[in-house]
Amino acid sequence: MIKTVRKVVFPAAGLGTRFLPATKAQPKEMLPLVDKPIIQYGVEEAVASGVRNIILVTGRGKNAIEDHFDVNVELESFLEARGKREQLDEVRKISSMINVAYVRQGEPLGLGHAVLVTQELVGDEPFAVILADDVIDANPPAIKQMVDVFERVGGPVLAVERVPREEISKYGVIAPVVGENLGDGIYRVHDLVEKPPMRQAPSDLAIIGRYILTPDIFPALAAIKSDRTGEIQLTNGLRELLKSRRIYACEVKGVRHDTGNKIGYLKAVVYFAMKRPDLAEPFAAYLASLGLSVPAGKH
Repeated sequence: MIKTVRKVVFPAAGLGTRFLPATKAQPKEMLPLVDKPIIQYGVEEAVASGVRNIILVTGRGKNAIEDHFDVNVELESFLEARGKREQLDEVRKISSMINVAYVRQGEPLGLGHAVLVTQELVGDEPFAVILADDVIDANPPAIKQMVDVFERVGGPVLAVERVPREEISKYGVIAPVVGENLGDGIYRVHDLVEKPPMRQAPSDLAIIGRYILTPDIFPALAAIKSDRTGEIQLTNGLRELLKSRRIYACEVKGVRHDTGNKIGYLKAVVYFAMKRPDLAEPFAAYLASLGLSVPAGKH
């Protein structure tokens, strides 16, 4: 019998150097998309998928994440006294919607290492991993789509997306098993390659920031060596696991924004602002009023 996915891991120990100096004193995961921090979108996705047990992998300087998901009695009392009921409900929802545990990664030694340090908290059961940088607007939520596939195939499931060949070297990439029909957008993985050169990529199916993993990933990660940068890569751990079991991939249906880079972040801010009934019209009018064009030579 396949166990239900009840826990989700959020690796959040990275230094966020792409957003310096904004991330010098605050975690990149706490940068706002309109009026919610990036990481809250991922947490809400997990909750909407029926997964309320959150494991946050943090590091030095990440206290703001822990504070955000904790109860703030002073703020709640202030809002209640001022009759700001809507804001009070929103603040209370943040701390009440999840059960949260924290583990320190120590040094940011790669995504594989971030997953490995959660072994005791995860235990002997399947679990999800959400990389908060990838904000996915989907219905049903991305993790729910993947859990449904997991319950059908009974093995680890990776979220994938077709990306332009010129961008493929930024991602881990799967080589799907040829000629096997598992349904629309579902593949069995033949191999995985971390950030291949464009001409050597086995497909255009890039691994994005969602995983459903089984507990045998932990010994697989422990068995591999760190790469030339000293990091333990999750992709390499999955290749090790592939020697002993089948792994699957699922094209998630939805709109993904990579907020880990500045252009992706700015696109996400505009996208989610335009989805807000209270902001869309005045914001669209403001953007139109700017009459912006790309300066000559900047195309």
